[in-house]
Amino acid sequence: MASAPASTAENVAFPGAISGSVFTEKMTFLSDYPTIATYRVMDSEGAVLVPGSEPQISKDESLKMYKTMVSLNQMDLILYDAQRQGRISFYMTHHGEEATLLGTAAALKADDVFFGQYREAGFMMYRGFSIQQCMHQCYGNENDLGKGRQMPIHYGSKEFNIQTISSPLGPQIPQAAGAAYALKRSGKDACVICFFGDGAASEGDFHAGLNIAATTESPVIFFCRNNGYAISTPSHEQYRGDGIASRGHGYGMHTIRVDGNDILAVYNATQEARRIAVEEHKPVLIEALTYRVGHHSTSDDSSAYRPKAEVSDWMKKDSPINRFRKYLETKGWWSEEEEQALRKACRTEILGAFSAAEKVKKPAVSNLFTDVYDEMPWNLVEQKEKLDKLMKKYPTHFDLAAHAPEKK
Repeated sequence: MASAPASTAENVAFPGAISGSVFTEKMTFLSDYPTIATYRVMDSEGAVLVPGSEPQISKDESLKMYKTMVSLNQMDLILYDAQRQGRISFYMTHHGEEATLLGTAAALKADDVFFGQYREAGFMMYRGFSIQQCMHQCYGNENDLGKGRQMPIHYGSKEFNIQTISSPLGPQIPQAAGAAYALKRSGKDACVICFFGDGAASEGDFHAGLNIAATTESPVIFFCRNNGYAISTPSHEQYRGDGIASRGHGYGMHTIRVDGNDILAVYNATQEARRIAVEEHKPVLIEALTYRVGHHSTSDDSSAYRPKAEVSDWMKKDSPINRFRKYLETKGWWSEEEEQALRKACRTEILGAFSAAEKVKKPAVSNLFTDVYDEMPWNLVEQKEKLDKLMKKYPTHFDLAAHAPEKK
């Protein structure tokens, strides 16, 4: 008896099918996928695991990266306490996530455009955004580049290609895709980097932004800092599947998962992602696994949803600052004496900047009406005149002594 002829694979020709899809007579629902590995260069003790895999970063640049990490850490300690004392209204620390910021900042170029979420001050500081400017912004004083219109830690700088932070969760993702498309059309040798957390990846803007970037083939690096918690919601309650990196495949995007506490792995991944984005005009998704040691913000008490022992264990087990320090010490580039001198110098500089910012007056009240239009329209002129009359009529109710005078 002759056997049935073997079925030959037939390509699927429907317009919605990707190239390579074939018909099958076997009904299968896919549910098991290979888990994406996590790329690293160093172990938790700062030892390079594969000789030659570490990036070729000079001693001076390596020390700049490390010193910025320490400076950020010291600034966090001081400003967190300042908020608790009622001297600023709000703050968010970066404890445990410093490597994600300095590894990316060092791997990118000055022309690359930055879109952040709210926990990226270290990136900005590496670019040249000063501690003094951080203090002015947190106080919302007259020297704040944002003129006191934003909450603390909502930094921005045209000089350093830093788009101003937004309070809502996720809008920077489609904005970054649009900015990257503009860079592509301009022919500029630059890309966009967009930071967001695992919680923001649950927003609709995440999917819209990645799809826009993928279909327009725009040079953008989407950098997800997965610290395990969306404020109080742990990752296992946020999503099923293999984290955030697994979503990159669905958008046809180059994707990698890295150890976010390994600054050298973050540097390598970002450097290659930039090459893909700029040279191949393709978006890249990086998921950096890390751990948020601090509370989500000064409005949060993380002990309500995670045990304090979990946090202390992480601090002992894998601090990104300590890991990089051990690496530097192994190379003979750092010592305990230099460490103590650095921390003392950082604290002195930060307290000096803090004290100076505290003495600066608040922005002029007239800034309520400016910077939306090139020329103030009649209705805003009318509103301003009414407010001026009201403040003049009731000076005891509108004490302007703390505000800078209006600039004519």
